[in-house]
Amino acid sequence: MAQSAITWLNDLTALYTPTTSEFDAARRHRATIESRLDAFLGLHEMFEIGSLRHGTGVWSYSDADFLASLKGIQPGSPWTMLNKVKDTLQERFPTTTIVIRRPAVVCRFSDAHVEVVPAYPADAGYWIADPSDGWMKTYPKHHNQYVTDVNKKHDGAAKRLARRVKIWKYMRNVPVSSCYLEMRTAKHLDGEDTYLPLTDLYLTLKKMHDVGLASMNDPTGLGSRFGSCSSDSNRRDALSKLDTAVSRAQKAKDFYVKDDHEKAITQLKLLFNQ
Repeated sequence: MAQSAITWLNDLTALYTPTTSEFDAARRHRATIESRLDAFLGLHEMFEIGSLRHGTGVWSYSDADFLASLKGIQPGSPWTMLNKVKDTLQERFPTTTIVIRRPAVVCRFSDAHVEVVPAYPADAGYWIADPSDGWMKTYPKHHNQYVTDVNKKHDGAAKRLARRVKIWKYMRNVPVSSCYLEMRTAKHLDGEDTYLPLTDLYLTLKKMHDVGLASMNDPTGLGSRFGSCSSDSNRRDALSKLDTAVSRAQKAKDFYVKDDHEKAITQLKLLFNQ
């Protein structure tokens, strides 16, 4: 019997689902990073955020992400904060490549990549560097809860769909924020009563395309708007690739509805560059 399109999609998702052990090396660096930042800059807290924490990470692409809430007075420019954190960590790890990739400081250890997002506390949230410019307010704990609530509503589908959209991002080298993709996916499913894998994959991509990858309001109503890309050139590149993705996802959905799984899988392979 020929493979169904849903089975193919499930197999792809399983292939790119990280195991917990794959991130053990990155997590082992946490204690040293936390100790260094606390000693030299002062920390309120440091905790894990991002796709690994949310259960939407992609094997071999997602890093371990930590938010570091700093003590002291918030500077006028986020670059001051980012450079201080980078310099402090570089002195501790002189042979490690450490770079700034807003809003994070990325430590490229030989056995793992660790992203540290410096922040200053703001009520129940945090001020971090906006990927485009200036500061933005974020509520990672509330955002995680929002995605988790939508995920429960659809029996795990929200995180599964978010991972699939991120697989497309990485397989097609699309310069769009993973956080943006995750929140757009959750927002889409939050408004749906049922989940249909190929239909909702198509609709998630189409909705982002229809708004031109515009910044989105925080669905929790708490934080700043979520930006999609770090520059206009990246946004144009992402939109071009998204246009192709929408066409392929629609064809895959339509072939699936017609029970033509072979052609549906062909379109999915093109979508995910398999």
